[in-house]
Amino acid sequence: MNTAVNCLVVDDSRVVRKAARRILERHGFLVREAADGAQALEACREALPRLVLLDWNMPVMDGFEFLQAARAEFGAEEPLIMLCTTESEFERIVMALEAGAQEYIMKPFDDAILTGKLAQLGLVSEDADA
Repeated sequence: MNTAVNCLVVDDSRVVRKAARRILERHGFLVREAADGAQALEACREALPRLVLLDWNMPVMDGFEFLQAARAEFGAEEPLIMLCTTESEFERIVMALEAGAQEYIMKPFDDAILTGKLAQLGLVSEDADA
């Protein structure tokens, strides 16, 4: 659908960042990476991405703190923020969505799960292969 959509993958695990990068690049995304929320906030200030794929539990600044800071600084609509985390408690999911996240997926994720969420956000076509 859209080629060259800018995306920021934020996770303290290099393995998770690499897995997400591989899926996103296959769909034509331009991917940057950050290892924590503070690095992510700086990256957003340098060049605001269309999408942030965001872990919750990270050192320095966690994903929820980043989410709150990003919404305060950049507004409610941009960038699109998808939490990608092991946090599965319903209250945490609601908390993230109420704070401004557009989507929420659980780890471990695979190509089909991430592609489905990207389609729901309108960033890839509904029939994009997983």
